[in-house]
Formats: sequence, C-alpha cells, structure tokens
Amino acid sequence: MRGTRVNVVSDVHGNVRDLATAGDGADALICLGDLVLFLDYADHSRGIFPELFGVANADRIVALRTARRFEEARELGRRLWTELDMDRETAIESAVRKQYAELFAVFPTPTYATYGNVDIPALWPQYARAGTTILDGERTEIGGRVFGFVGGGLRSPMRTPFEISDEEYAAKVLALGEVDVLCSHIPPDVPELTYDTVARRFERGSPALLDAIRRTRPRYALFGHVHQPLVSRMRVGATECVNVGHFASTGRPWTLEW
Repeated sequence: MRGTRVNVVSDVHGNVRDLATAGDGADALICLGDLVLFLDYADHSRGIFPELFGVANADRIVALRTARRFEEARELGRRLWTELDMDRETAIESAVRKQYAELFAVFPTPTYATYGNVDIPALWPQYARAGTTILDGERTEIGGRVFGFVGGGLRSPMRTPFEISDEEYAAKVLALGEVDVLCSHIPPDVPELTYDTVARRFERGSPALLDAIRRTRPRYALFGHVHQPLVSRMRVGATECVNVGHFASTGRPWTLEW
C-alpha cells in the first residue's frame, strides 16, 4: 500500500523549467522560498542585477561581496542606481513580478510555500493560484502529519528584502507549537549547517529554530538558504535536520515519504 510522498524544494532562484516538474510523482510540493533571482553567483549574466546594470558590474559586485567588502558593494550599488536614473523600487518590483508570474504559474496542486529572504511577501497573494497555500508562522496537515512553516531570514550584512529581527522570527517559531515537520527557509543555528563552503562564510541560522528542535523534537527540520553547506544532513537530538538542496542548480527536489 502506497503511503504519502512530499517533494521539497528551496532556493528556486528563477529555475522555472525544473520547478514545472518538481511535484511529479508526489502528493504535494513544498517550497521553502527564495523564488526570485537577483543575481546568479555562478553565472553573472543571469538575474535582475545584470539585466539592469550589465554583466561587468555584476562581476564587480560579486567580487566585493565574496571578499566581504559589503560597504563597498553597497556604495557601488548606490552609484549604479543613480546613474541608471530609474526609481529603484519600481524597477525591482517590475522585474520580480515578471519572475513571480512565471514561477507561480507552474506550481502543482497542492503546493505549500513559505518565503525566503530574497522574496517580497506582499506580492505573493497576487500570483498564488487556488492550489497554492502560503504559510508563515502557521501549520497545516499533510498525509496525517503536521507541518509548520516559518518564512524569511534574519538581518545580515547582505540586507536582502525579507530579513526580520530575531525577536519577530522567534515569535513565528513559537506560534507553531509542536509539529512533526518543521519547515523554514533558513537553517537552525548550527555551525555545520550554516557554513557555506564556496562563499566561505557562515550564513545566519536561527537560534529560535534550534531551541524549538530541542524542545519539541519534530521528526524532521527542513530548510535551504545555504547553497553549499558544510553538512547537508545531521541529527540534532531526535530530529533529522536536512538542507533540501539548492534547487536553482540541481533541479531536483528532496523527497520525504511515510
């Protein structure tokens, strides 16, 4: 007798082609955010930034960010926007809307999704179809198991669109209570799970998620955000913590069956 199968993706970053088949063979698709592609660090010709400012400037800003010269990167960005002579918010929103229209159109039914740190939550309800459920600080049941969702990221030097305070994030985690599967965009605050081996830096992980894992002992904690983690899967107490992968580059969902 067949049980329940859920496919999980995170860090889609504009990969419409593979997203269209990510739910194949599953009872549901879960998306853990970062649908938008601002800048592809592997291919600097892709994303909103090079579309607006060209590949040469994308090369420059990636080099500065990789060297952790964040203030210089921000200054370059400010100068480029001034030279472009275009309202920043209008230009970005227009580009994001185009990507969202394509991405949400290929979500299967049912899809359960939460936001990543580069997403713009206010736009999601305008593109989510009837079969897509958006959850943030909320729970739902899939195949008899309770899934809790926490969206967004924590404040960082990158200053991405949906970064919130530790306190606001912790409140959303607390609101979930006990769940079987804890779903978030960012990982719990465990060094092995937050270190990116290519970027050679620690990303922000959530202490509140780690506390909830230790306190409520979900079966699984699923997340993304760290594209090339030092460790993609490890156990914290009774909980299997899994980075479901950088979908933009792999094109493959991670599968949970029971």
